[in-house]
Amino acid sequence: MQITDKKIEEYCISKSNIPGTDCLKIEDYTRANVHGAGMLIGKMEASFIGFLLRSIKAKRVLELGTFTGYSALTMAENMPEGSEIITVDVNQETVNLAKDFWGKSAHGHKIKSILGPGLEVIPTLTGKFDFVFIDADKRNYIDYLKLTVPMLSEHGMIVIDNVLWGGQVLPGSESTGSDLRDRNTEFIRAVNDYIAGNPDLYGTLMPIRDGMFLVQKKTY
Repeated sequence: MQITDKKIEEYCISKSNIPGTDCLKIEDYTRANVHGAGMLIGKMEASFIGFLLRSIKAKRVLELGTFTGYSALTMAENMPEGSEIITVDVNQETVNLAKDFWGKSAHGHKIKSILGPGLEVIPTLTGKFDFVFIDADKRNYIDYLKLTVPMLSEHGMIVIDNVLWGGQVLPGSESTGSDLRDRNTEFIRAVNDYIAGNPDLYGTLMPIRDGMFLVQKKTY
């Protein structure tokens, strides 16, 4: 399901600040050479995340799901010197590719990669994060959320990607015929329901690309 009309999205992209040339090199290479290139967040989502980071003046970010490094570098471009992005992934091959690209960017030094399962890595991290981007295995979405909410700084936020899952989260949606995709649908529905029903969280689900859930702790 195309959530937004393609021509409308292209027009929005043409009028928005988009990632720099180093990020575009990652995007082009990934689409041409890497399996699963659809996992890239794309220009529209990257622009929106950049706006969020600038709005809250984020200086420390945790990313769950590195892939080929596009999203981490787009965030680094929108954060000041002295900032830190910690990105976590289990795929050594794509992480190595990401590191190669970061090494050629003026913003790559802001990024620190940790190889390992998110559920094992998160408890080892210390300090607060201004922004958390969850875009990893859907099975553990709800656990990632529960672990990272207490780690948010005073004005911090969490963004969870792919929460519309091609429209499959809608009530009554038919099976895709893929057991894995159908199981992931249930995991995503579960985290969406959890946020919507949690009185301590303020959430807004945005129909950008494949759905982005913006989450903050309620302070009043």
